[in-house]
Amino acid sequence: MTTLYDKYGGFATVNKLVQSFYRKVSESENLAPYFEGVDIQKLMDHQTKFFSGILGGPVEYTGRELKGVHAKMGITEDAFSEVSELLEETLEDMDVEDVDIETIMEIVGGVKSDIVTVTSDKQ
Repeated sequence: MTTLYDKYGGFATVNKLVQSFYRKVSESENLAPYFEGVDIQKLMDHQTKFFSGILGGPVEYTGRELKGVHAKMGITEDAFSEVSELLEETLEDMDVEDVDIETIMEIVGGVKSDIVTVTSDKQ
């Protein structure tokens, strides 16, 4: 059985996906503040490994646990939703099939509780 990692071209494609995704994130007025002072190249390297792993690739993500990394960031549900929308848009831009986008977005949705720490933007 072919993995999504292999189906879409492996590491080079995942790397391109992550770069395109973070370009969109950095252009968002709502999301950019979360990344102030962050080494974006290092982050994209980690995310490329992370996405490679969740797509079934041989690359092993060795970064910190999601919950620990995001705990102090105050990420809201709205911010998580916007990130999800930008990821889905990026996947569409890269001609990922709808059924595969759905699979990837289910994986992303499954980590929401490890990332969102603020349940309402009205605090």
